Amino acid sequence: MKTLRTTTAGAITRFLQQIFVRRDGTTHRLVSGVWGIFGHGNVTGLGQALEEHGDSLPFHQAKNEQSMVHAAIAYAKTRQRLSTFACTSSVGPGATNMITGAATATINRLPVLLLPGDTFAHRRPAPVLQQLEYPGSHDVSVNDCFRPVSKFWDRINRPEQLLTALPEAMRVLADPAETGAVTLCLPEDVQAEAYDFPAHFFEPRIIDIPRATPANEMLAQAAEVLSSAKRPLIVAGGGIHYSDATAALAAFAKGTGIPVAVTQAGKGALLEDNPLALGAIGVTGTLAANRLAEEADVVLTLGTRLSDFTTASKTLFQNPKVRFISINVHAADAAKHGAIPLVGDLRATLPKLRRAASGYSAPKAYAQKIARARSDWDKRWNAMTSPAPSEDGLLYQSEVIRIVNENTDANATVVHAAGGIPGDIHKLWCGKSPKDYHSEYGYSCMGYEIAGALGVKMAAPEREVYALVGDGSYLMLNQELVTACQEGLKITIVLTDNHGFGCIHNLQRSQGGRSFGNEFRLRDPDNARLTGTPVPVDFAANARSLGATTFTATNAGELSDALVAARAERGPVLIYVPVTPESVMEGFAWWEVPPAAVSEIPSVQAARKNYDEKTQTQRFHH
Repeated sequence: MKTLRTTTAGAITRFLQQIFVRRDGTTHRLVSGVWGIFGHGNVTGLGQALEEHGDSLPFHQAKNEQSMVHAAIAYAKTRQRLSTFACTSSVGPGATNMITGAATATINRLPVLLLPGDTFAHRRPAPVLQQLEYPGSHDVSVNDCFRPVSKFWDRINRPEQLLTALPEAMRVLADPAETGAVTLCLPEDVQAEAYDFPAHFFEPRIIDIPRATPANEMLAQAAEVLSSAKRPLIVAGGGIHYSDATAALAAFAKGTGIPVAVTQAGKGALLEDNPLALGAIGVTGTLAANRLAEEADVVLTLGTRLSDFTTASKTLFQNPKVRFISINVHAADAAKHGAIPLVGDLRATLPKLRRAASGYSAPKAYAQKIARARSDWDKRWNAMTSPAPSEDGLLYQSEVIRIVNENTDANATVVHAAGGIPGDIHKLWCGKSPKDYHSEYGYSCMGYEIAGALGVKMAAPEREVYALVGDGSYLMLNQELVTACQEGLKITIVLTDNHGFGCIHNLQRSQGGRSFGNEFRLRDPDNARLTGTPVPVDFAANARSLGATTFTATNAGELSDALVAARAERGPVLIYVPVTPESVMEGFAWWEVPPAAVSEIPSVQAARKNYDEKTQTQRFHH
């Protein structure tokens, strides 16, 4: 047998360049490149191998290990899970910095390959720099923390273990049902060890991704339930995008007359100008979607894991006879809410379900109800996006979203994650293409926005990419602006500043609490209390120091002008927008956040009473 002698790190580098996935006859490289920050645990191993052997595996230098994982999964999301990046770190803090990114990937069902350095397998110099000394076992390192947030985890203690570990890692990355973070821990010494690998191990290989469909008897069951529906509803999740099924959904909705509501990940599945589009659903949902969800008798869920934000903590679907049908590649998701589980690819399955229920269309009276719900929502939308001036004269966040929406086209993508922006934009954004809305809300991870925008831009360089970020999230992870300059990636950051963690501040007060711990205010040295004076942060100066061109917008006209000017720039841009901490946003569903059961504060007592009443409306469908 012909062999190739190379190091463990060399084998990984050579192998990754030969792995492809194929869907619908089109081939994609599974791992498009490597993000990394080097330290003693990976620079002479994987770093040396990438420099020597990684000709078609571009290396991108990040400034924070968490950020590079965010960039990789945003890239994978934009590429419909058909391509991703590998991320490498040193041992210790470099590795543990990636754990948050790993959880973000796995929870959102997005592929990323993590290659953290690990402590010596031969243990001669132990304990080494940055090594955790775990008292119960010498075989444990901080990399064991990746186990619960990885879909596949392994520690490579001998070079030949790659012969089974790497193919399995690639299978999991490419599997639309199993995908998430894949972690291969690489001890520092093993990376540099040599082995005679079979030469054919490094030959090109293609992983086919078939479009599976459910059994005919399951389709027949679903069609029978659907045929009796008087008030049906479709809930479209991120699976619509990953399956490239937006056209199939539009055809199904038109053919059946069933309206469509969308989750955060599903936004754009059916654009708002479609007469059957109800917009966002759930806690951050529209009046139209939530009103029809409450009455729905048959709910068809498509590619969604039905999180508490989508189901309004299981208070949304109140019809006592409601039935669920679910299409999902993930069997556990397909079975949620006692649904008839149609385990399969959405683009392939929707036409089959339509044929199985070929005689069905929603009642004409229901079409009138849909139109009224959309009309009522339009009035609320106008009130929230064009409100009366705020008391402090600053823009509302809802106005910022509307103005950005008006000044972007179908070739733009807006990226956002945790905080108040996702809730507002989920309601208010009017899509112009299925690709203009990119949300990380499965893990709701602050700091995702700027790194995520880089990943989107790398996956779709032709698009104008915007990161919508609050001041709190910007302060957590802003340093990838330097990476944007270094890589020549044009992104535009719209930073709304309300001087605090505004989303949680509003939640705190809505549940009867008083302002505590969420505002960015100076501390009075005399009485150790926070004052009303905001911490004086010059965000524009900070962004300029990191290489960005900056603009400041204090009113609607200045924001529109800044957005126009930003499009003409070639490098990263930050637009600083001070916003009022007030809000004009209405909520149309409940979210379970329990206030204290015992408190002497009257507002907390009232909130708890309301909470106890709301829990009585929760419904469990099995």
